[in-house]
Amino acid sequence: MTHRTMWTVAALLAAALTLPTIGSAQKPSRMGTSQVKNIVEIAVASGNFNTLMAAVKAAGLVETLSGPGPFTVFAPTDAAFAKLPPGAIKDLLADKERLTAVLTYHVLSGTVLADQVIKAGEIKPATINGQALDIVVRGGKVYVNGAQVITADLVASNGVIHVIEGVLMPKPAAAPAGR
Repeated sequence: MTHRTMWTVAALLAAALTLPTIGSAQKPSRMGTSQVKNIVEIAVASGNFNTLMAAVKAAGLVETLSGPGPFTVFAPTDAAFAKLPPGAIKDLLADKERLTAVLTYHVLSGTVLADQVIKAGEIKPATINGQALDIVVRGGKVYVNGAQVITADLVASNGVIHVIEGVLMPKPAAAPAGR
């Protein structure tokens, strides 16, 4: 199996379970494949991702997420960030390494669209930060680590955004042995 074939299979498997199934209450929002805006431009233009975009800027990831990709981004809304405990956002913004780990935990390499769904079930795709997400379809709705996908398929020139109702937190890095 070639490297490209393996990526295609991985993307299709990820698509099968990360996105809404037919008849789901989650409505895809197609912007078309001729979309000129990249992921960052779409997020900024929407007005629903101010906290996310401030974090992306603080982590120095604007250029990366504006680059060629392709990426699949699970984007928490401002309301999702507001659900975090008091002080959590301020603490994240003060710790660039941890902030970058949290943000890259919301990103997959490659583009995964709703119409690629093969079947329902559960998958654990690796994120850009190296940790896996737990993505499952329950009751016709897709959940990423328990956060529901509320809008799928905001197609960009460099990938796709899926809006989620929660902020995904990676597991803390293990301390080196001997400490």
